[in-house]
Amino acid sequence: MMKHVIALCVWVLLVLSLSGCSVSVDGDDYSNIAPVFNIEQFFDGDVKAWGIVQNRSGKVVQRFKVNIKGKYTGNVLTLDETFEYGVGEGPLSRTWKIEKRANNSYIGSANDIEGPALGTSYGNAFNFHYEMDLPVDNTTYSVTFDDWFWAFDEHTMMNRSYIRKFGVVVAEVTIFMQNQTPSR
Repeated sequence: MMKHVIALCVWVLLVLSLSGCSVSVDGDDYSNIAPVFNIEQFFDGDVKAWGIVQNRSGKVVQRFKVNIKGKYTGNVLTLDETFEYGVGEGPLSRTWKIEKRANNSYIGSANDIEGPALGTSYGNAFNFHYEMDLPVDNTTYSVTFDDWFWAFDEHTMMNRSYIRKFGVVVAEVTIFMQNQTPSR
């Protein structure tokens, strides 16, 4: 009986210590900050991106470049992404379809995303939540992405993604993006 109590105490302490590893961003904090991030305008055209993925200990496990061809037609934004890796490996391409809905909300899908990606615009920031089966080495992990975008200006933005498993951040993605379309 005492072993079960000790095991339960260790488990509770582990869960409490790991909950401190969680990140929470409140989109309302960015609702009144300029410039407004307009996802349809930013991605309509050619976008270049440079990013890294860091594991829980901060080690860079992927370094990559992305070429994005975006097209906004009607209320659907299509993003054709191609990836090049300097460190690690990952998908070579991904196509997103992102539909604008009412009340600053969006719904998206991509070939390797499980179910819908739910998006919300918050003035200077945009947030996407989605699930993905993430291949790592010879295993696949079901994880959730908490994907945040912040505008610097109409051509430049920063993306920060928190990858979670069981609610705990297990990796973080940082991406710098520039729209290559001449001044609008």
